[in-house]
Amino acid sequence: MKKVRAGIVGGAGYTGGEMIRLLINHPHTEIVFINSKSNAGNAVWKVHADLVGETALAFTGDLSDDIDVLFLCVGHGEARKFLEENPVAAHVKIIDLSQDFRLAAKSSVNDRKFVYGLPELNKAAIREAGNIANPGCFATSIQLGLLPLAKAGLLTEDVYTTGITGSTGAGQGLAATSHFSWRANNIQAYKTLTHQHLKEITESMQQLQPAFSKGEEPAINFIPWRGDFTRGIFISSQLNCALKLEELVTLYTDFYRDHPFTIVNQDAIYLKQVVNTNKCVVQLEKVGSKLVVHSAIDNLLKGASGQAVQNMNLLFDLPENAGLKLKANYF
Repeated sequence: MKKVRAGIVGGAGYTGGEMIRLLINHPHTEIVFINSKSNAGNAVWKVHADLVGETALAFTGDLSDDIDVLFLCVGHGEARKFLEENPVAAHVKIIDLSQDFRLAAKSSVNDRKFVYGLPELNKAAIREAGNIANPGCFATSIQLGLLPLAKAGLLTEDVYTTGITGSTGAGQGLAATSHFSWRANNIQAYKTLTHQHLKEITESMQQLQPAFSKGEEPAINFIPWRGDFTRGIFISSQLNCALKLEELVTLYTDFYRDHPFTIVNQDAIYLKQVVNTNKCVVQLEKVGSKLVVHSAIDNLLKGASGQAVQNMNLLFDLPENAGLKLKANYF
């Protein structure tokens, strides 16, 4: 099988590093270049020190069209700017990990149209797409907890969601709230009811349940938290639901039957089940009329680079789980 030739822009950050780790071990890909303005000429393992002995690749300041797919692992706002300033050959498919093209109204640049890349929602469209807007990390976990309900038309009232994320969700840039001395033994709510991922979540819910959130914003009332750990997201969403727990488990199991990375588990779930994997594990609890949906992912994998590789596999008709059979950091 011919290997997919890949380029990476923004390879020095957290998502870029995870992309390199996944692709150098992917059975059907070859990394052609890893672009980084700040690290051009440096060996990759000098920046991502855990890759010592794993790769002889070096960062470059150059770009090449001799690739099949380009991963944009740059900051929010930077992907659109990059594509406006750097024309990419028409044959190259683009997978963008920023938020620049996720919303329908902002999903185009130049002659390129981006498809929202949540495989559990848009798998058929992803297979036929030329360009993918990778979902946000909180958005991925929240949506995977709610999509079956939207499909069944059960999101008829407000949803109340809390979620906690590790420090890597803030990126590599230093800030007061990303220092170890601040994060250790500490949590904090932030962007209460205003998180940027709410808009893409709402669009996805409306795709399955058109009446969702009409006349009210937001219908998902989300409070995110900064956690005192490095990676992972744990979400709990609460709403009223008349269905019995057994009916809901069947609803979820049927919905995710053909999606290898989303697992419905009725035992109590926790972060260590998903950290360092591309899985989302979902648990349902019912108390009276109240339904609580828990969902957990690794923010850098299923929430970013792992999902991007999953999307690449779909784009190039590869096995969906190729290069993504990863071991959880269980101990």
